[in-house]
Amino acid sequence: MSRTSGTPTIGVLALQGDVREHLIALAAADAVARPVRRPEELADVDALVIPGGESTTMSKLAVIFGLLEPLRERIREGMPVYGTCAGMIMLANKILDGRDDQETVGGIDMIVRRNAFGRQNESFEAAVDVKGINDGPVEGVFIRAPWVESVGGAVDVLAVHDGHTVAVRQGNVLATSFHPELTGDHRMHALFVDSVAKTLGT
Repeated sequence: MSRTSGTPTIGVLALQGDVREHLIALAAADAVARPVRRPEELADVDALVIPGGESTTMSKLAVIFGLLEPLRERIREGMPVYGTCAGMIMLANKILDGRDDQETVGGIDMIVRRNAFGRQNESFEAAVDVKGINDGPVEGVFIRAPWVESVGGAVDVLAVHDGHTVAVRQGNVLATSFHPELTGDHRMHALFVDSVAKTLGT
């Protein structure tokens, strides 16, 4: 692993989606942030963010770039991961309204429904109270966002919007339906960076 003065090195899966925004948010939360496109780059980070984008495209590209199995292995080994929107879908054990051939990396015992909050033109912003986030709600940007239909007993529900679960954590794996990286509020990323640092003992 590559680490700078105890600062976590966190990758952003850079196959598709809003990679740059996550890199900026992670840097603002005092992490060393790097794009990850290849297995050797994944091997050199302490944790990973899976960004929003198009989950079926991301899944296909993960297979093409040889990242799917290494991702699954690192998650099984306990690597901290944070998925937003499409990233939440990638971290689900089961997807509703997905393609029959759609692969996930898993990591959270949950069932997620794709595009549950509506199409692109039904995107919206909403204040979301998130367990573990102080100083008021975060502004959630929901773009073709999923929601969590159900979770297993090991999953901690962190936030609910309009009666639907929109943020969860299981062990070292965190996921949100919304895009905190698009708001300039870096508290969700800080929450993740802090959890990575605790995992590393730094």
